Order: sequence, then C-alpha cells, then structure tokens
Amino acid sequence: MTEPRPPLPPYSPETAVIKVRMAEDAWNSRDPDRVVLAYTQDTRWRNRAEFPVGREQIREFLIRKWRRELDYRLIKELWTCAGDRIAVRFAYEWHDDSGQWYRSYGNENWQFDAAGLMALRFASINDLAIAASDRKFHWTPGPRPADHPGLSQLGL
Repeated sequence: MTEPRPPLPPYSPETAVIKVRMAEDAWNSRDPDRVVLAYTQDTRWRNRAEFPVGREQIREFLIRKWRRELDYRLIKELWTCAGDRIAVRFAYEWHDDSGQWYRSYGNENWQFDAAGLMALRFASINDLAIAASDRKFHWTPGPRPADHPGLSQLGL
C-alpha cells in the first residue's frame, strides 16, 4: 500500500498551493523515480499528444523528456482548486542539444485519490523558441529558490 502524500483532498487554496509547490520541486529534481511516487499506480495522463498510463510508462516518458529538454527549469502556479481537483498554469525553460532555448507554456488539470496521489493529469503545452538572453529562470539545478519570482511576478 502506498503511503499518503499530504496535503490530502479536499483542497483549500492554501493546501493546493502547497501541493503545487511540491509538484514543482519534484519535477525540478529531474528524477523520474522521485516524480512517479506522486502518482497512483494506474495514473492516466495526457501530455501533448502522448497518453501514458501507470507509473512505469510515466517513468519512461520522463526519462525521454529530460534527455531532450536540457537544463530544464519549471515554475508552476495554482489557477484554482475544488474538492479533489487542482488546476495549474506553468512555464518551463530548456534547450535542445543544438543549444536552442525554449520557454514552454501550459495548463494542467489534476485529480487526486483520497491518499493525495495524482490519478489523472491532463496537460496542454506550447513551445516558444527564445534567445538565451530572454531566459527568466536562473537558478542552479533543483528546486526553485524561495526568493525567485513566480510566474505572475515575472509577467508570464
């Protein structure tokens, strides 16, 4: 049995912000084994045009993603929440193996089980090529520092 992952539903704006930051920190670790632990064994995703199901397919997806999206830095922001659902908007910056930088913008809809594991994740994402000088996400690999601005503060 999987250990509960607080905060648990139903979510308030305060507990949803905590859950969103936990997800952001996990994804910024770029550690697929860590990230998949936040999802149910049978989690279902839509990520762009991919539809992985279950932790193993999610792990494989993340390995491919971070091999392609180099120097990945992500910021998530709560959009709204109700009951066992949270909606977020996000942006992340990365470059490909040729050195071209991108900022990817998106929205996610999440649904959690009673133990606080994400059962459903639906993501819509668009990529924008940017110059390296237009980057806004500057921190060493790992979690975004507490004093680094969020999306709204950056005007994104």
